[in-house]
Amino acid sequence: MFTAPRSADLLVLGGGLGGTAAALTAARLGRTVILVERGDWLGGQLTTQAVPPDEHPWVESELGSESYRELRDRIREHYRRFFPLTEEARTRETLNPGMGNVSRLCHEPRIAALVLHEMLSPHISSGLITLLHGWEASSVTTRGRRIESVIVRRGNDEVELTGAMVIDATEEGEFLELAGLPFVVGAEARAETGELHAPERADPMDQQAVTWCAAVEYRAGENHTIPEPAGYQHWLTTVDPRWPGPQLSWSDVVPHTLEERVRPMFADSPERAVHERADDLWHYRRVVSKAVLRDEFPGGEVTIINWPQVDYWELPFIGVDAETRARAIDGARDLTLSLVHWMQTAAPRHDGGIGYPELRLRGDLTGTSDGLAKEAYIRESRRIRALFTITEGHIGREMRGDEAGSEIFDDSVGVGYYRIDLHPSTSGRNYVDIACFPFQIPLGALIPADCDNLLAAAKNIGTTHITNGAYRLHPVEWSIGEAAGAAAVRALDSRLTPRQVRESSSELRALQRLLSDTLGATLAWPEEIRTGAESFDHVPQPAANPA
Repeated sequence: MFTAPRSADLLVLGGGLGGTAAALTAARLGRTVILVERGDWLGGQLTTQAVPPDEHPWVESELGSESYRELRDRIREHYRRFFPLTEEARTRETLNPGMGNVSRLCHEPRIAALVLHEMLSPHISSGLITLLHGWEASSVTTRGRRIESVIVRRGNDEVELTGAMVIDATEEGEFLELAGLPFVVGAEARAETGELHAPERADPMDQQAVTWCAAVEYRAGENHTIPEPAGYQHWLTTVDPRWPGPQLSWSDVVPHTLEERVRPMFADSPERAVHERADDLWHYRRVVSKAVLRDEFPGGEVTIINWPQVDYWELPFIGVDAETRARAIDGARDLTLSLVHWMQTAAPRHDGGIGYPELRLRGDLTGTSDGLAKEAYIRESRRIRALFTITEGHIGREMRGDEAGSEIFDDSVGVGYYRIDLHPSTSGRNYVDIACFPFQIPLGALIPADCDNLLAAAKNIGTTHITNGAYRLHPVEWSIGEAAGAAAVRALDSRLTPRQVRESSSELRALQRLLSDTLGATLAWPEEIRTGAESFDHVPQPAANPA
């Protein structure tokens, strides 16, 4: 028997960072929400996909989303409350539990899932948020330009849900296809977007590599070698023309120059890695660091495998038949397991030997029994045909000129920053990694041109294939979701559509005040940041915890 509410002010499909932020925002503004998540964890790329956050240099400052800073603060507080931290680490304001290089806050995926549920908890208790885990949209009923209802399914059970406003925060934008709405997949043609780095011809199958992440622990003196995966010999010998050799190696390419580079697992030794930072694979996304833990902690160090060696680009995931998609899923998983087996049995060691049998898959930290993340990290999804589309010409440094800064959007509902970073694609293209300026999130990019009660809240907004490479990162997705939640509430309060809110100067300003004054979101960068000195081009290394 289904006893949960079947109708709410907002129906949010997808519990990733964008969907969670949208639901949390609407509930904090007093609206009821049904949040539908197909898995058993909230958080998407941060949790189910096991990707430690990629963030801009100002993420610790007041420049950004207050609620995103709250998420980060709560994750740190979890470690302070429950982990045997050293006194030095415990008192450090910007505690980095894993001391990974990629972020000032590298942590276990499961802890972020706990914290996100904790943030929603009082609203679940009050009845403002109904959280449906394990359900997924299966069909959509529309009338004219409105979504009337959504059928969600779990196993053999089906339930019809309704919401005055609907938010699509699905990981692959799959709701757009269910609803019969126009969308874009893959790369647009240069003639359509005018972008410097767009291909000459549109190609829906030009999709960024996906990555099936995994967590591995170093256990000195132990042997945790896994059986040889089915495709191991394929990955061991196959050489892609874009790559310096097989992916099962320590070699890859520098994204913005495409020059070959070699990064070993450990720059020196596992023992020195505990206390020192280095440009090696172990430090890159380390999420458990012994340097911040007292000697009584019995476990080893843990890092997340999300490296070029496990970027899967042989088949696309989106816009293909079920058989091709299943082959792509199996291929991505097999590649990651093959890399683990190669590292355990055949990888050149720091001490001149061969293989690291000491590496142990830690699926308990990613919520699985097989050692991998719950889901593949899919870098781009179906994208709405939006009222406004963000192009390289709005944010790209080369197209705009070194001192121009990013485009100023009158309808800004948030800010973000990351390089335009596209991984090698299923079409045979290599990295597209180019500089851009710190940018704004325009409301028009969240509003579909063909639906009056739907907002996009994830990687499905009105970006291009190129600009998705900057707008897909953790804090940007959170800000997009927060803006979608606030825009939905403003539309309901004013009895207008999101398009009408955007087109009304007074309503747009009211929404922006709601975001900035009530919710604590930043809507514009200071000029010295927006116009971006070259020093902002590469995000600086985060400060290390004292060892």
